[in-house]
Amino acid sequence: MPTYFWEDFTAGRVTEYGPYEVTAEEIKAFAAEFDPQPMHIDEEAARATMMGGLCASGWHTCAIMMRVIADGFVLDSASLGATGCPEIKWLAPVRPGDRLRVRMEVLDTRPSKSRPDMGFVNARLDTLNAEGVRVMTLTSNFMLGRRPAPAAIAGAPTRAAAR
Repeated sequence: MPTYFWEDFTAGRVTEYGPYEVTAEEIKAFAAEFDPQPMHIDEEAARATMMGGLCASGWHTCAIMMRVIADGFVLDSASLGATGCPEIKWLAPVRPGDRLRVRMEVLDTRPSKSRPDMGFVNARLDTLNAEGVRVMTLTSNFMLGRRPAPAAIAGAPTRAAAR
């Protein structure tokens, strides 16, 4: 049974998850597979780019953020996925050795109009390095199951089942 349900996410709630340490090897491996630009795959070539050195792909940073929040709460929640991310901004480079954490602020919530067993959580997720520099920000619209009624948890018959 999940620990976190839609009801546990209220507007203004701020939580932090992580840390996650980024390595040069994983930056290069991710880039070789998905984003083979010089600043992500070759340390010498990266020094000649505007980044001035090896840095993680923004998409790699998104994947790291997902891993951090998956470990932090998603895998222990009644998550039903998300409807999307209306905004993603990469604000500073992520370098080998950076220890990233994710700060999540719930912006607002609303119950589903068509599915009474779920609700929506609009949240801003800021990925920060150890110095507190915001390296990425995104907003996401999570879908979460609602907490079951006590009778359903205990296995007691509901009014509909009794008919």
